[in-house]
Amino acid sequence: MVTEEELANMSPEQMQELQKQNCIFCHIISGKVASKKIYEDDKVLAILDINPANPGHILLLTKEHYQVMPQIPDDEISHIFMVAKAISHACLKALNAQGTNIFIANGMVAGQKAPHFMLHIIPRANVDGIKIFDLPEKSIQDDVLEQIKVGLTNKINELSGCLLYTSDAADELDGV
Repeated sequence: MVTEEELANMSPEQMQELQKQNCIFCHIISGKVASKKIYEDDKVLAILDINPANPGHILLLTKEHYQVMPQIPDDEISHIFMVAKAISHACLKALNAQGTNIFIANGMVAGQKAPHFMLHIIPRANVDGIKIFDLPEKSIQDDVLEQIKVGLTNKINELSGCLLYTSDAADELDGV
């Protein structure tokens, strides 16, 4: 057992190693815990969920321990979605699914139940009773929407170093 003082003095690398040691999905990836593997390569592992929303519900796990998507390098994100695309296609063909839900619960407040990044691929049927994305439609004032747009655009530009297309940017380009 690790004390609070030891936790407080751990480096980020030591903290990540401790998280790996206590992560059930890291144990599945290492083979210490049995699973129903359906796909594996050097970056990801796809397993059948033992508590599926529908038969064929798949968890696509990163082999490296990341808690949330922003921690994952871009090349790995690209790979994850290429694999998800192939698995979704396989669900449509092999399971005669009428569609698939592909989602990520990114953080506890978003419904993430384990601190290991995963992408869910859920085969769907027209009458399966799942209401995953029964989102409320709320109204929002235009000035609040504009504030959100400006705040997000500025932060995305700051974090990514790129210029996103905005109507202001288009107006500037029209003047050139």
